[in-house]
Amino acid sequence: MSLQSLSEWLRCPNCFLPLHAGGALLLECERGHCFDVNKRGFVNLTTGPHKFIGDSAAMLDARDRFLGAGWYQPLQDSIREIVAGEAVRRILDVGCGTGYYLRAALPPGDDVRALGMDLSPTAVGRTIRSHDRVDGLVADVWSPLPVRDGAADFILNVFAPRNASEFYRVLRTDGLLLVVVPQPTHLRQLRESGLAVEMQADKATHLTRTLATWFSLEVHDQVERTVQLTPAEVASLIGMGPSAHHSGSAGSSQAHGDPDVTVAFDIFGFRRR
Repeated sequence: MSLQSLSEWLRCPNCFLPLHAGGALLLECERGHCFDVNKRGFVNLTTGPHKFIGDSAAMLDARDRFLGAGWYQPLQDSIREIVAGEAVRRILDVGCGTGYYLRAALPPGDDVRALGMDLSPTAVGRTIRSHDRVDGLVADVWSPLPVRDGAADFILNVFAPRNASEFYRVLRTDGLLLVVVPQPTHLRQLRESGLAVEMQADKATHLTRTLATWFSLEVHDQVERTVQLTPAEVASLIGMGPSAHHSGSAGSSQAHGDPDVTVAFDIFGFRRR
């Protein structure tokens, strides 16, 4: 990361003018709005209150443990294959988490850059440490994004909120938005055991409907398999996702008697209209 490469992604969250390096660990716009860059190499451009909270360090630790064991490797491979078919030089990962999927998506080449964005500063810090061509941004997806128009060739959005109109604005013409959502059968056994929270039953239908104004559906792949997890792995799986935010699902993983767990994802590629 350098101040120059970071600033090339960003616009001022107050007046929407481009940001540029204004000194050591400082970004500013022509109207004098200034923003400190964290010593770890990312900038926080959140403005005002936001209704959600970012993932905690404990959730990210659980995600590192679970993903590091390779249980979601087929999903990571599918993302890598889709990106490989695109002319990608600038990737925006909205909801980057630990950077697990971004590392798979980032093509080789010194001219390829990525921006990892998340509401959690801890998550952004981990993502930028994972690769030297990744810049970091703390921002709220529900607000106007502090990202310049057409700054990204490719947007990666895995199990994360979406802002369709803003995604359209920051994605270049003919760019691709890759969205991953869980299928209705995802973690079915854990929901039946009361360990995982219920999910929206029609996520895929809702997704395609809400994006239709700005994007056309071009790719639809599915990944589904049954894995056998230890109680410790179940605990990590529950602890890394939205169920960790709900005290009612904080029971012991021992309550799940069946070691078989279904993991199932819909992978959508939407072309910018």
